[in-house]
Amino acid sequence: MAAVLRRGSVLRLRLPAPVWLPLRGGGRAICSSAPRHGDSECFTPTLSARLAGLSYPELQQMSREDPDTFWGSIAQERLSWTKPFERVQDCDLDKGQVRWFLGGRLNVSVNCLDVHVQTHPERVALIWERDEPGTEVKVTYRELLESTCRLANTLRSHGVLKGDRVAIYMPVSPLAVAAMLACARIGAVHTVVFAGFSSEALAGRIQDAQCKVVVTCNQAVRGGRAIDLKTTVDAAVRTCPSVKHVFVAQRTSSPAPKGDLDVPLEEAMGRESADCPPEPMDSEDPLFMLYTSGSTGKPKGIVHTQAGYLLYAALTHQCVFGHRPGDVFGCMADIGWITGHSYVVYGPLCNGATSVLFESTPTYPDPGRYWEVVERLGINQFYGAPTALRLLLKYDESWVTRYDRSSLRTLGSVGEPINHEAWEWFHRVVGDGRCPLVDTWWQTETGGVCIAPHPAEDGAPIVPAMAMRPFYGVEPVLLGDKGECLEGPGVRGALCIKKAWPGLARTIYGDHQRYLDAYFKPYPGHFFTGDGAWRSEDGFYQITGRTDDVINISGHRLGTAEIEDALDEHPAVPEAAVIGVPHSIKGEVPFAFLVLKDGEQKQEVILEELRLLVATKIAKYAIPDHFLVR
Repeated sequence: MAAVLRRGSVLRLRLPAPVWLPLRGGGRAICSSAPRHGDSECFTPTLSARLAGLSYPELQQMSREDPDTFWGSIAQERLSWTKPFERVQDCDLDKGQVRWFLGGRLNVSVNCLDVHVQTHPERVALIWERDEPGTEVKVTYRELLESTCRLANTLRSHGVLKGDRVAIYMPVSPLAVAAMLACARIGAVHTVVFAGFSSEALAGRIQDAQCKVVVTCNQAVRGGRAIDLKTTVDAAVRTCPSVKHVFVAQRTSSPAPKGDLDVPLEEAMGRESADCPPEPMDSEDPLFMLYTSGSTGKPKGIVHTQAGYLLYAALTHQCVFGHRPGDVFGCMADIGWITGHSYVVYGPLCNGATSVLFESTPTYPDPGRYWEVVERLGINQFYGAPTALRLLLKYDESWVTRYDRSSLRTLGSVGEPINHEAWEWFHRVVGDGRCPLVDTWWQTETGGVCIAPHPAEDGAPIVPAMAMRPFYGVEPVLLGDKGECLEGPGVRGALCIKKAWPGLARTIYGDHQRYLDAYFKPYPGHFFTGDGAWRSEDGFYQITGRTDDVINISGHRLGTAEIEDALDEHPAVPEAAVIGVPHSIKGEVPFAFLVLKDGEQKQEVILEELRLLVATKIAKYAIPDHFLVR
């Protein structure tokens, strides 16, 4: 019978005896539960042969006191290197210096594709859950490698070289994943832009990165609607002289407007070889950049590098969610966000998992879509956003219970702190009270999960709606207004991390000083997350929200200054200020305070123009829900 958890209650998991699983680099992995249908998931696998037999507390201690042995042994065994690294790390947070696995060379696409094709080429790598229910497409590792190589050769034949930047403006699809991996194959740096951003927002990112090409589709399909993407790209590239080619794929049969820079992507790929020699990359070469909002109006291009990011994404995917061979991992995120990068693409594929690409919405064609997909695809881990959960819990529980969810072993939430009502509904209704629910805290800058209930000791508690435990090698501290360290339980402060870990972002593209000022200057010797936190009596961490002028809309960070800049462009608005206010579904929404010039047109007309202006300059989700005019 499903357990009903009330606020403040604790869930304890008792896991059965261990079983052994093979590791890529030799040795074997220990799981704390046998792979029987419906069992609680294992969260303490052996991370390397050197670390075999160590308990969770011993692993935590080693990751903090001897990080070179901890991370070095894992990287040596779990990643495939063309040249072994010579030094594990060279990090100094006083200087904002973060470098891992120095001297090593590898290729990320090889670690995500080739190594699996050698052993199980017909294993399903991706299940594309298209917008149209029941029309999923399965892509094997062999097929994904072939598509990746053809696309990589297409980029090369059109002049894309190692270090060039490639913008990807596509819906969730196997071709979008292949585009990311194709860039990794040849050493190009991809920047994926969420395919809901406006042409102006897209242009700003292309200009900042000086992208050489753009990869896009004619249209996206979402919630039963076709959304033109090519027209948005055409408008963007008019102001982007760095762009030499626009590769256009066909998601629908609708013809796309033709431009002078256009290259039909599928046709071009069909002319290329399915074999593409991978470019050996230095561990610290850039892998991708992803733009995120800050407290100033200009989005910043967060840069992640090769080996450290990949290792951290893969290890957190395994340990936080308890992945084991044969699992189907269902992360509902769009690839335009860091969650999609780490837990739809790189983490699962590096681990040889089957990853679900979800193109649709939680309520299309009805509020049972998520759970019908769980039943049909046999999803074992489900990772979603509190915004979607708050939306779905308003519907009758029968939309969940009519579907078989017995394949689920782990539930996860991401994007913002989950509220108690959503946590309890997710655990009790969706998970039948039997699945551990991991509320994960991390950011674009951290590369992967930093605080979550798992990994943990066997039988360790899960406190509802709390991130709880730092991951291996992550040492959080709470600092006061004067930079003093707040020790002991029951304290609140600025959440900082005092030592570097492999997944930490290395810089802001083109503006390293901004990187130092944003993350290391506020609290010298620490990485400043921008979030506040509370430490409980048991030493667990609860995220309390942002400490800067950044709001979290449906799990997406957006600087208030970015919205203010858009509003200020209207000639009738001499002054504007934006704050975030609570929202029952989205978590937060923008609230705009406006001063209007005297004698201008009707207020209703101005407000409608302002809504259009924000949608045009940023995206529709950034439009303020409320305006207060003085």
